[in-house]
Amino acid sequence: MVPRPDVPVQQSPRRSQTAIKSKVILVNAPVTVRDSKDQIVTSLEAADFRLTDHGVPQTITHFDVGTDPLSLVVLVETSSRVAPLLPAVQKSGILITETILGANGEAALVGFNDTIDKLLPFTHNADAFQSALAHIQSSTSGSRLYDAIGVAVEMLNGPPEPTATSPGRRRILLIVSEATDVGSQAKLGEVLRKAQLANVTIYSVGLSTTRALLQQEPKNNHIDIAPPGTYPLPPIPGKPPVPEEEDPRLNNTVDLMALAVWAVSHVADKVSAHALELAAAATGGAHFATFKDRTIEKAFDEIGGELHTQYTLGYSPANTTEDGYHEIKVTLADPKFRNLKLRSRPGYYVATSDD
Repeated sequence: MVPRPDVPVQQSPRRSQTAIKSKVILVNAPVTVRDSKDQIVTSLEAADFRLTDHGVPQTITHFDVGTDPLSLVVLVETSSRVAPLLPAVQKSGILITETILGANGEAALVGFNDTIDKLLPFTHNADAFQSALAHIQSSTSGSRLYDAIGVAVEMLNGPPEPTATSPGRRRILLIVSEATDVGSQAKLGEVLRKAQLANVTIYSVGLSTTRALLQQEPKNNHIDIAPPGTYPLPPIPGKPPVPEEEDPRLNNTVDLMALAVWAVSHVADKVSAHALELAAAATGGAHFATFKDRTIEKAFDEIGGELHTQYTLGYSPANTTEDGYHEIKVTLADPKFRNLKLRSRPGYYVATSDD
């Protein structure tokens, strides 16, 4: 069940309702604002926003519009299934460094299949990052996506530490992958909970196994484009079949925000569908599928445009309880802004010691 702002957070019977400041110094809420034509709006001020934490109004102590420097981890699937798509990724290094990272950013590179490989530590050297990305290679057919997200979050959850008034660097995880996980020890809700607490915003670019297989050179004049479990519904008449995460009939019926809240509140339970979209929704980022007319390069360009026009609202939680799920709600105060659309992270979960 999705928590409601008017329902008190359930407390552990062995713990008092102490201030959450003991665990969370500063919470970042990335906010993307678009008008009725879907154009990004960058003219708002801090006073225009209202922010609540579990229904309690909070004071915004940090406000920025796309200028805070980035710490970026690029997480790339290197399984044999996506091998035909890797050349497009390999050639995208300059786009990532110039369009997404910016002049003051730092980036690291991680690849994953059956193993998780830290291919490049954080660097400000754009040439070094571009070279590392250009030399990624496909390997085994495994895909430990959730474990890899956990490793990337740990890399981002380092110095400089945020203070009560400064978020340090914006922590961004860019995932370039299928939405399939095979073999991870971690569960999706568990790693997303950690990402939320570390103020990590996740953007995902979904690679399509179907596109990879169609681009692959045929063997014995036969291409199997239907891996087991990939296509739960028959194709739309006149359209080729697509993976579950890319099927518009499914995407239109799933409340991703509600599912993201459920995932971080029930970490012991398995969540398998819509993994990349859930990761983005849970942290205030966005998911970009590449199956149809959007290329990998176009997805990176859109992500860069959003990151450098995005509002960052920082606050130190006050007058709210410590444990459980905390809903973050961001609105605009003036009715004249009622036609603007806001997207931000739905909240974060603070666990009890025995959760």
